Amino acid sequence: MSGQDDLEQLNREAQSIWDTNAGWWDEVYGEGNAFQRELTGPATERLLQPQPGETILDVACGNGAFARRMAALGCCVVAFDFSEVFLQRARLRTTEHVDRIEYHLIDATDEAALLRLGEGKFDAAVATMALMDMSDINPLMRAMSHLLKPGGRFVFSVLHPCFNHDGMSMLAEHEDVGGEFVTQYSIKVNQYRTNTVKGIGIPGQPVAQLYFERTLSDLFGAAFAVGLVLDGLEEPLFGAEAQPARPFSWQNYKSIPPALIARLRRV
Repeated sequence: MSGQDDLEQLNREAQSIWDTNAGWWDEVYGEGNAFQRELTGPATERLLQPQPGETILDVACGNGAFARRMAALGCCVVAFDFSEVFLQRARLRTTEHVDRIEYHLIDATDEAALLRLGEGKFDAAVATMALMDMSDINPLMRAMSHLLKPGGRFVFSVLHPCFNHDGMSMLAEHEDVGGEFVTQYSIKVNQYRTNTVKGIGIPGQPVAQLYFERTLSDLFGAAFAVGLVLDGLEEPLFGAEAQPARPFSWQNYKSIPPALIARLRRV
């Protein structure tokens, strides 16, 4: 079996997994969990700078939470996902600004299908915590260089490639600091490399999902290869007021960014 065949097989497996998990994720995630509300959502909006009347492409939209947010800001949104179950949930949740959102069943690794959405049509595009669910990001990057208008921007968020991946461990240490016992939170990074693993996104989900982990050079190299440039980057942290749901929750690791949000631009 060739490398491309392997990627296609993994992509089909990922699609099946998301169809299985989608209903559960929709019920738990709703219109956004703490990770989205406090980290990725605000940072994505700051970098995307959506303006009323703009046409925005929502890549791998899931249950459509961010698409609805952009529609509420006055944008026209074309949203797609490769999970029919997620799209069903997205349509059920979309009760306002219905005329500003259209949903499509499209696989982000299918370059031809992406280009049929309309070359030069989009002022901006967004992919919220989705690139690590894709077996191959090169078709999307190639398509993005055509779908965006000149000067158009593409904002994506991912688990931080340096700190939040399969090769790290979360630590909590009890220390005496000046006569007071405190808990210090840190991580240990055992490796930094491209990897494909199965893991849990939200505790309790029906089945483990595939993660296609990529280094910084993997992510940005795919963009630079098609002429997209990087002109914005954020690494948001949970604030002091964040309430951890579990002992090893990212809300406890307030000096380590669990996500990276980047803005690419077509020039």
